[in-house]
Amino acid sequence: MNQKQEPDKENDKQKNEFFRLMARYSPVVMLMPASALAGYLIGYGLDYLFSATFLRFVFLILGVVSGIVQLIRILGRDA
Repeated sequence: MNQKQEPDKENDKQKNEFFRLMARYSPVVMLMPASALAGYLIGYGLDYLFSATFLRFVFLILGVVSGIVQLIRILGRDA
């Protein structure tokens, strides 16, 4: 009977590890699009405020760069 319980415990450990990794890395999926969108929206607002045309692209690039930096921080923390 013990031999049958051992694979169940191993299977439970694998399931728990899967859910732990999903909880850790699921925010990474939305990190890049959210950073780019936030940068674009800030740039769009400043374009509207100052009647400019280039700020949305500058802040879009800054948003992408900030997303990459955060991605490196998150993945580097686990290495």
